[in-house]
Amino acid sequence: MIERYARPEMTAIWSAATKYRIWFEIEAHGCDALAELGVIPKEAAKNIWDKGGSAEFDVARIDEIEREVKHDVIAFLTHLAEFIGEDSRFVHQGFTSSDILDTTLSVQMARATDLLLVGMDRVLAALKKRAQEHKHSITIGRSHAIHAEPTTMGIKLARFYAEFARGRERLVVARKEIAVCAISGAIGTFANIDPSVEAHVAAKMDLAIEPVSSQVIPRDRHAAYFAALGVVASSIENIAVEIRHLQRTEVLEAEEFFSKGQKGSSAMPHKRNPVLTENLTGLARLVRMAVMPAMENVALWHERDISHSSVERGIGPDSTVHLDFALHRLAGVIENLVIYPDKMSDNMNRLGGLHNSQRFLLALTQAGESREDAYRLVQRNAMQVWELFRTQGNAGEGAFLNLLLADDDVRACLSEEQIRGVFDDAYHVKHVDTIFDRVFT
Repeated sequence: MIERYARPEMTAIWSAATKYRIWFEIEAHGCDALAELGVIPKEAAKNIWDKGGSAEFDVARIDEIEREVKHDVIAFLTHLAEFIGEDSRFVHQGFTSSDILDTTLSVQMARATDLLLVGMDRVLAALKKRAQEHKHSITIGRSHAIHAEPTTMGIKLARFYAEFARGRERLVVARKEIAVCAISGAIGTFANIDPSVEAHVAAKMDLAIEPVSSQVIPRDRHAAYFAALGVVASSIENIAVEIRHLQRTEVLEAEEFFSKGQKGSSAMPHKRNPVLTENLTGLARLVRMAVMPAMENVALWHERDISHSSVERGIGPDSTVHLDFALHRLAGVIENLVIYPDKMSDNMNRLGGLHNSQRFLLALTQAGESREDAYRLVQRNAMQVWELFRTQGNAGEGAFLNLLLADDDVRACLSEEQIRGVFDDAYHVKHVDTIFDRVFT
């Protein structure tokens, strides 16, 4: 976890203090269930809650004990005994360490996901607002980064909205899959702990029951979870890269908000760099970095080993903390994104109307020309426009139209009125309402 890219709300979930509090709650709820079964005295269960519930766990003390015993759960239980007293002998009865560690991880990941969903909702709200704002702002669409046909900035943003809506659904599914409890004892057979204890703890911790835990919760659940985070991170990068391209000096159809007093470069005072979206691209890489180790954690030896443990201690906090930060940073970028409709129009028209080439091709085929001949006629005129653009930096408005009007072979197929009728930008975006209805309703 990088503190620079961390919000306190998320880091708190992964703090040592929070972890030990969850450990205690799992143990104490388990004691309640054991007391109802008559395994331990009810007075003992009450005493454990009374003394442990109000306790401030000393992280440094637990660390001190662990340095001697070389076992984190035993270190915690030893510390717990220091203020619970004699009744501490009833704590962890029939439990194994994985019961505590895995169930705690489930709680932390579920809580982390709840925060991630808040961030997703903020991003979705920002995308919807800006998409509606620029629903009819015509811009050139690009294929292979080359001018293709017109779209609108609203459609661009609607596409990202739909992508993030799918990402949100994946997070909801991933949360459900990971929010499970395992209190099944050594090897997961319930030999020393009744299954009703697991059911009680699960209900109290707002978790489902893992049907078969083999001492550890199966790691395919975790693999799916981190994969879902990785997909969301990739969606963040998708938007970030788009904005970075649009902010290039030669394009400048949109840019990150540049606040008063902000500096773009330590050396060049003129710079306005897309630093936030570049940062988002990097954060996306950090989140995706967790996906492959999570996949590798699925294959454990027999009923259990701990090769997954050190991995999850890293990727659990790191991926959720960084994704949480990235979502809120992205939301801020979108909320404040500066969009230039005039520049979008200027850029589109620099190629002299070439974005109508397909429509003109279809007009020729409808007039009776073969597709091959129609393609040849359109392309030979289009390449002249490209050359004008290459040599002059701007082909000039109407360049493509004028060439077509002057082409005898074209005129033999289409009238001037028919040729001019092809050059209507509204034609390209006539179904924008249909797209928006599909995305937002």
